[in-house]
Amino acid sequence: MKNRVQLIGHVGQDPEVKSINDKKVANLTLATNEHYTNAKGEKVEQTEWHKITAWGKTAELIEKYVVKGKEIAIEGKLSHRSYDDKDGNKRYVTEILVNELLLLGK
Repeated sequence: MKNRVQLIGHVGQDPEVKSINDKKVANLTLATNEHYTNAKGEKVEQTEWHKITAWGKTAELIEKYVVKGKEIAIEGKLSHRSYDDKDGNKRYVTEILVNELLLLGK
């Protein structure tokens, strides 16, 4: 088995792109929607939000072409990390590190 994630969704806000040691990094959120019918026969839409991080050339593409609402497809791997915030509290982050990006829709 392999750590592999594939998602198609809409970007939640304009990506945040910055440079770290002369290498670009892009952070954004991606909304995926699932539709199903519940036990009462009602149609339900469930939205999941995913934290997305891309580095290098992929981050440069995101900076140039991706805006809030844009539909994209990504492939990457699931990553878990922790850090200490400014108050010294340990924070945990689950994100998807992008390997491939496809620009879809308009």
